[in-house]
Amino acid sequence: MTLDSYATAVADLDPAPGEVETAELVVTDDALVKAFVLGPDAAVDPHEHADATNVFHVVEGEPTVIRDGDEEALAAPAVVPNERGAVHGARNDTTDRAVLTATLAPLN
Repeated sequence: MTLDSYATAVADLDPAPGEVETAELVVTDDALVKAFVLGPDAAVDPHEHADATNVFHVVEGEPTVIRDGDEEALAAPAVVPNERGAVHGARNDTTDRAVLTATLAPLN
């Protein structure tokens, strides 16, 4: 048994180009941690959470992270806080998969 909820959850995720696959890593009354595996040319469309902070953790690859109109390609490891109401998303402009987790808290 392992305490790690990441490795097993994403091991079998292999999205096709243009596709995103997800896995929930942690779900509690207070927080949600979700993995996003982006295939080449895939994107998590920009969106916002008015009542929660969302933190991206880049754990594999080099996705381009978007926040309030700014864009930056970030190699793993990287952490990007998205405060409440910030419009955020990510895309994979590379030919390899990119993986980021998103932590959303608090859950209302």
